[in-house]
Amino acid sequence: MAWYDRDTARVNLLSADREADVLDALGPFLTGNVTVGPPPVPTPAELARLTLHPDDDLAPNRPGEALRVDLDRDPPPARRLRSDPRHRALAAQTAVGDALDRLDAVGWHTLHSVGLPGGRRVDHLLIGPGGLFCVRALPARRQRVRVADPMVAVGRGQAGPLLRELRADAGRASFALTAEVRAVLVPVGAVDVEVAAPPREVRVFLEEDLPALARTGGVLKPADVEALHALARDRRTWNRV
Repeated sequence: MAWYDRDTARVNLLSADREADVLDALGPFLTGNVTVGPPPVPTPAELARLTLHPDDDLAPNRPGEALRVDLDRDPPPARRLRSDPRHRALAAQTAVGDALDRLDAVGWHTLHSVGLPGGRRVDHLLIGPGGLFCVRALPARRQRVRVADPMVAVGRGQAGPLLRELRADAGRASFALTAEVRAVLVPVGAVDVEVAAPPREVRVFLEEDLPALARTGGVLKPADVEALHALARDRRTWNRV
């Protein structure tokens, strides 16, 4: 006959002629100003979410989900536990993922460990009022990072074309979602980040600066955010890129 949604402070009523009886029954549980009316019509994004098979839903992925599975299946020997690069990568993805997940309270959604055909993965896909961002977490604890587009070097390691790879991942995400996806590189734990010149189509953020993304807006309306999130969380969306 009716139900009370505390999150929206709304009593969803199926029979208008029983409103008085419903409010009398729910009276002890109602707090503050409450809206009473018929249930809202589900949006296309909500319908897509409700019909999505759990095996195809990427939303439950934890930061570094693929690395967690790989480490469970093939754990390193105890004597190499600390030196296994997968642990450093997982720590970096967890730190960035946790920071991005906190933006959920201000209208953003984050998907973690999004698989692409060919074995590549998007560490984090951030969707919100400020647009879409393909975020790469770079393990750099206690090391210096040097960025000279397209090359990135961590510590004394050999530089690699990381920015080229990141732009390619963002491009594939843009194709899958038919929307612009911008690339973000986050050196995690770096003691210093040296950027020779602003890289093309890539933003470099320190992990503590990620909350600044929440202050960007004016790109997507709330309905667009929900629709893109519904599309992106479907594993099948990524099969064609």
